[in-house]
Amino acid sequence: VIIASLTISAILVFFIVPLTIVFFIYLSNILLLIYQRSNELKEDPLSDVWNSVRKTIASFWDIYARIWHGYELHGVGNLPEGPGILVYYHGAIPIDYLYFLSRLFLWKKRMCLSVADHFVFRLPGLKLLLAVTGVIPGTREECLAALKNGYLVSISPGGVREALFSDESYQLMWGNRKGFAQVALEAKVPIIPMYTQNVREGYRMFKERRFFRQLYESTRLPFTPPYGGLPVKFRTYIGKPIPYDPNITAEELVEKVCTSKFLFSFQTKTAVQALISKHQTIPGSIWKALLERFDKRRK
Repeated sequence: VIIASLTISAILVFFIVPLTIVFFIYLSNILLLIYQRSNELKEDPLSDVWNSVRKTIASFWDIYARIWHGYELHGVGNLPEGPGILVYYHGAIPIDYLYFLSRLFLWKKRMCLSVADHFVFRLPGLKLLLAVTGVIPGTREECLAALKNGYLVSISPGGVREALFSDESYQLMWGNRKGFAQVALEAKVPIIPMYTQNVREGYRMFKERRFFRQLYESTRLPFTPPYGGLPVKFRTYIGKPIPYDPNITAEELVEKVCTSKFLFSFQTKTAVQALISKHQTIPGSIWKALLERFDKRRK
């Protein structure tokens, strides 16, 4: 009985916060369904008629972000007034990105459409939430249309693979992906790097990866469960934009994203990695990330 109790307690400690996040996500979708039916809404989910309920949901997540992670957002002034492509590092759970979307909407009344993996659209019971929050499949046509309409569009080139198999070393796992660069060139928009400090200390994946890696590569489904949920300090940093250059190719733009020109003292492989190197202790430390909640000197 004692062993069973300890085992159950350990499981709850490891997984209770990730499960709570899933619960709140589904609760948000239920709220949207109630709002839709009570107001008999049939308008486009991206239209302004949904803004009041968007504000309610964003406020809830922003309060959660402040209480649980002492969330801070820096560099909003680096976002262009018009369209652009945000490129960010993908944590084990992208809860930091949800915090960013919420605060951006509350501060600027602005939406950022989010490119998501195909499996996200197969999750049951989230169709309306995905539509209202601007989650899109990420095809070239979808992204170009969103940019043409003046939206910010965000993408994590590492995607699910980076979420599952990166670790406290914060290694980027972009592979040969450069579609975002081609879209930026076609749309003539800047690329803006973004990174959240301590995101891997908040939520992690199990270290044994060979089996899970083979399973993911064969199914493209994230079977590895994340764990954690410690109230470590989260700070999201938005870097300086890389402007559109009509004389650059997609390959050169990817390479430009992979340099540290705009962060002078950091010789790193990518602009996102430069943000990581500037703001993140590597390897990440859960203990230090927890102590940062009480560090009033660091801004």
